[in-house]
Amino acid sequence: MGLAEASATLPDVLQVGGVSVALGGRKILDDVSFTIGAGEFTGLIGPNGAGKTTLLRVILGLQRATAGTVAVLGQPRSRRNPSIGYVPQKVLLDSDLPMRARDLVALGMDGHRFGMPLPSRQRSEAVREMLHAVDADRFADARVGNLSGGEQQRVLIAHALISRPRLLLLDEPLANLDLRSGQEIISLLARIATSQHVAVLLSAHEMNPLLPVMDRVVYLAAGRAASGPADQVIQADVLSKLYGHHVDVLHVHGRVLVVAGTEDGEGADLTADHALEAG
Repeated sequence: MGLAEASATLPDVLQVGGVSVALGGRKILDDVSFTIGAGEFTGLIGPNGAGKTTLLRVILGLQRATAGTVAVLGQPRSRRNPSIGYVPQKVLLDSDLPMRARDLVALGMDGHRFGMPLPSRQRSEAVREMLHAVDADRFADARVGNLSGGEQQRVLIAHALISRPRLLLLDEPLANLDLRSGQEIISLLARIATSQHVAVLLSAHEMNPLLPVMDRVVYLAAGRAASGPADQVIQADVLSKLYGHHVDVLHVHGRVLVVAGTEDGEGADLTADHALEAG
């Protein structure tokens, strides 16, 4: 059997089937389904309140679904799954925290183990390799609280990847970064997805910077989802059905804008809070 044939027989890394979540009588997610394969970079896109963080929590096993299933590598998802790496939305690293970047990365090796880890040459080499993979060699011995936002994000990604997960989830990793730092992180993640064959699911408001690297998009609106290649999903008819009212998809100066259409021809830009030039 050839490599391509063997890959075709492997289960998808992530399978989300008909997931719904209701909280306080309000439906947050409504019959969300999609799959992600090994090495695929998928953008989880949607406005505030669309349910992106809730969906990530369901995949992590931190939020119970009202209906539907989540499988990782063909098996029902469980909490503390070593096949899943996670970079949360907000991590506050105090400048006085007496921890080097390499120390924080090393902690990622013990997230699914009990007891105190023992120093070893193998452990140190694994940390060194992961810091190199995220281009963090130059600040490996710096205090994490003194690093820039982009540098901290690289260290957190290395922390999530050092246990060699098959699926990497990132909740709004671009939220507090400037445009240049955000683009560097996107390029880094795209490279890691390909080189390490990791399935990446990245939650973001900023759709446009992801377009050059996304293999697939999961677009959330009003708790519902449309998924597939970006050029098939980011279409007026698809998104109009998703939002429940007419929207237009406009291409302006290298940006994609999703605009709510009105009868008088004017409209509100649904991407106004997150549309950025792809660069």
